[in-house]
Amino acid sequence: MKSKLIIVLLTIIGSAHVRSYANLSADKNVFEINNSDKAFEKVEYKTITVDSLNIFYREAGEISKPTILLLHGFPSSSHMYRDLINDLADSYHVIAPDYPGFGQSSAPAVKQYQYTFDNLSTTIEHFIDKLNIKKTTLYLQDYGGPVGMRIATRRPELIQAIIIQNANAYVDGLGNLLKPLTAYIENKNPETEKAARFFLSPEATKWQYLTGAEDPSKIAPDSYIVDQYYLDRKGNDEIQLALFSNYGTNIALYEKWHQYFVKFKPPMLVVWGKNDEFFVSAGALAYKKNNPTAEIHLLNGGHFLLEEHHLEVSKIIKKFISKKLH
Repeated sequence: MKSKLIIVLLTIIGSAHVRSYANLSADKNVFEINNSDKAFEKVEYKTITVDSLNIFYREAGEISKPTILLLHGFPSSSHMYRDLINDLADSYHVIAPDYPGFGQSSAPAVKQYQYTFDNLSTTIEHFIDKLNIKKTTLYLQDYGGPVGMRIATRRPELIQAIIIQNANAYVDGLGNLLKPLTAYIENKNPETEKAARFFLSPEATKWQYLTGAEDPSKIAPDSYIVDQYYLDRKGNDEIQLALFSNYGTNIALYEKWHQYFVKFKPPMLVVWGKNDEFFVSAGALAYKKNNPTAEIHLLNGGHFLLEEHHLEVSKIIKKFISKKLH
């Protein structure tokens, strides 16, 4: 009698497990089916040879959709766009490269590659051509400004729209915290170099991410830790110092960029972390001077606005592009 009871109980338990497993499998299948139509959102990590350099880039979205090229700033890489790429990939073909000397791209020594903004822009322009991109919206943050604006002025037919995020084209946006770099540009010596090197330190990198943030607790430490890892590579300090010393060439081109805005009137969206102490919010408002139709949004964030507000920015971008390009 006892044996029969045990067998009955085991049968009941076994049946329950089978039903649970079946339900779990069914749920899993439903999950996979529901997400199968979102396969295009998956980010791919690729490397392509450009001018004998390995250029790393992130790519997501359907190629048939409008392209957005995301150009990163200092001291970051395409990693800074990791969230925005996911936010935009359902609607656009999104590409984010690392410049030479940054992220996962080749980082030849300063004697092997000329680290100037002219040269970075040339390499990225060749990258665009290698991918056979004929039309694109540029998203420019920090160093992305001088890199992207050089490309835009050389190839106006390539540009569908420009999205500016804490990237300067006006002296109005240059904050007082940039004075040590200005001193280094104007007079390179051991004293000014020491002050410039502070911007390569872990403290400065972390400061750039946290200062001005609406809620610093929402800034993932991975962001500034990853940036610092790349900065700390052997020889990378010389790469960054070369670009620091070349930054004055960007300011000299501001007037040329203003003329481009007036002549070609590219649809322009400005999203700006208004608490940025490097590139202050006056720089965002200044874009109206030469492009009165520019759409400007000042958001409660810092230099790396996307760490907190990538979803809000993606919604603004989608609304802007749907209005301007369709």
